Amino acid sequence: MSDLPPILPVGTAVVVLNEVRGGDGRILHARGSAAIIIKAPADAEHSYRIRFPGGDEAALKRRELEVLSHYAAAGYQHADPLTRYNLFDHVILRCIIGSRAYGLDHDASDTDRRGVYLPPADMHWSIYGVPEQLENDATQETYWELEKFLKLALKANPNVLECLFTPLTEHADPIAREILDRRGIFLSRLVYQTFNGYAMSQFKKLGADLTNKGGIKWKHAMHLIRLLLSGIAVLRTGELPVRVEAEHTPRLLAIRDGLEPWDAVDAWRIELHRAFDDAFATTTLPDRPDYEAANNILIRARRAMSHRTGA
Repeated sequence: MSDLPPILPVGTAVVVLNEVRGGDGRILHARGSAAIIIKAPADAEHSYRIRFPGGDEAALKRRELEVLSHYAAAGYQHADPLTRYNLFDHVILRCIIGSRAYGLDHDASDTDRRGVYLPPADMHWSIYGVPEQLENDATQETYWELEKFLKLALKANPNVLECLFTPLTEHADPIAREILDRRGIFLSRLVYQTFNGYAMSQFKKLGADLTNKGGIKWKHAMHLIRLLLSGIAVLRTGELPVRVEAEHTPRLLAIRDGLEPWDAVDAWRIELHRAFDDAFATTTLPDRPDYEAANNILIRARRAMSHRTGA
C-alpha cells in the first residue's frame, strides 16, 4: 500500500488523461480537458469526483488524472535536449581536491574530482536552461556551471577555492587557465567569516554527536582542523595552501584514526580560532573580492561560447 500515490486534495486542478464519455458512448470531454477535484476518496483505490468548467461532473480513478501543473511541465521534460546531451563534454576545469590533494590520503581514499563546465550558448539561453552543477556519484565528480562557480568563489566557499589552488589540476582550457592565473581576485577577508563560521558550527555538531551518540566521524574532525589551518594561512600569506604542511600531518592523521582525545582536538580548535582572530586583525587581504574582475571573466566566457555556436 505504501507504493500507492498520495490522495490529491479537494480543489486540485487536474487534467483528464482519457476521454470522458456519457452513457450513450458520446464523448463529453476530450482527453486533456481541465477540471477541479470536488471530492477526494478515502483511499487511492476509489474514484475522485471532478467538475469541469461547464459544470459537468465525473467520477475518475487516480490513474485517469494528472495534476495540471505536472501535466504542463511534462512537455519540457520530454523535449528538454539535456536529456539527450552530455554536458560533461563541456568541462573546462577538472582538478582533484580532498584527501589526495591534502596529502592525507591512504590506499582506500576516494579521488574527489571537482571543476567547472561551460555550456554552449544556445543551451544556456534556451527555455530549458542548464543545471547549476553536474554530478556523477559513481566517479566522485562534481562540476559547477561557470557562473555558479564564480559566485561561490567570491563568497569564499572552501571547496571552490580549493579547486583554484589545488596542485592537482588534470585539465584546464584557456578560459579556465585565465581563472587559475587570476585566482587571487577571489581571496578576501570573507575567508575569515566563511571558514571560521563553518568550523564552529560543525564542531558543535560533532560535540553533540559525541555526547548523544557516543561517537563521531573522526575524519570530519580532521578536516575541520585542516580547514582552520588553511584559513589562517590564507589571511597571513594571500595564498590557499591545499596540501597540508608536513609539521601538521602526523597529528591530523592521528585525529582521523581516532587516536587523539576529543578534549585535545577541541582545545586545538580553540587555539586555532584565536590564531584566526589574530590573522584577521593583521591581514592585508581586501574586505571584499574583486567582483568586477570576476564578472569580466564571465562575460568574456559567455561571448566566446556565443561565437562558437555562431550566435
